[in-house]
Amino acid sequence: MGEEIFIVPVVLIGLPWLILHYITKWKTAPTLTRDDESMLEELYQVARRLDERIDTVERLVAADNPEFQRQRLLPDSEADNALLDEIEARRSSKARSRK
Repeated sequence: MGEEIFIVPVVLIGLPWLILHYITKWKTAPTLTRDDESMLEELYQVARRLDERIDTVERLVAADNPEFQRQRLLPDSEADNALLDEIEARRSSKARSRK
């Protein structure tokens, strides 16, 4: 009989509280904070600058060494920049949807 007094409150109060607690956590978890968004924006800008620098370095090396084989398809080509362009499009559409 002593065990029933302990089990009933746990099942009737503890279990629903635990389930509701984690449902609330799951609903708030997928959102990005302002800090996360600013960090992603900064990382995007760094990736863009690094892409431009790689294009410049490849052009300089190709000018000095005619046997140099570029690892990228073409400097500043659409195929090489497709991922960055996709990120740019998502960024701009997200910015428009906030306004």
